[in-house]
Amino acid sequence: MAKVELKQPVVDEIKELFDGAETAVVVDYRGLTVAQDTELRKKLREAGVVYKVYKNTMIRFAGKGTAFEALEPNLEGPTALAVSKTDATAPARILAEFAKTAPALEIKGGVVEGVYYDEKGMAQISSIPSREVLLGKLLGSIQSPITNFARVLKQIAEAQGGESAEA
Repeated sequence: MAKVELKQPVVDEIKELFDGAETAVVVDYRGLTVAQDTELRKKLREAGVVYKVYKNTMIRFAGKGTAFEALEPNLEGPTALAVSKTDATAPARILAEFAKTAPALEIKGGVVEGVYYDEKGMAQISSIPSREVLLGKLLGSIQSPITNFARVLKQIAEAQGGESAEA
């Protein structure tokens, strides 16, 4: 059996990860303890993010001809890949938050919604709140004026109701 045939299932697995993915982030995980790695994997899994270590050549082959081909300059040294198909900012947000307590974890770069970002760009993306948080803020800002408007209408109705009762 040729080496290429042995590697093809791995390349296919990465291609499957990339297919329909919102985000793929490449990290250097050297220096993480087993406990830190386990905790990081748990946090990413809970957010629906797939996190795996792959050989750089396999990621290169899988990314050929896709937006994820832009990850090429970051594929040096030990590489782990964090991919999300549902939340564009989750991988960067979780990895950056985790790196605060585990400085050995280094975000090399990533592709978010088809656009490549280097380490600094990923740091900015990591500061964007999750979709749920943004929707909550939007809903809160919409509800506030409606609530105030309803309160004013109630006060007007009570005031008018009081006047007609007196007449």
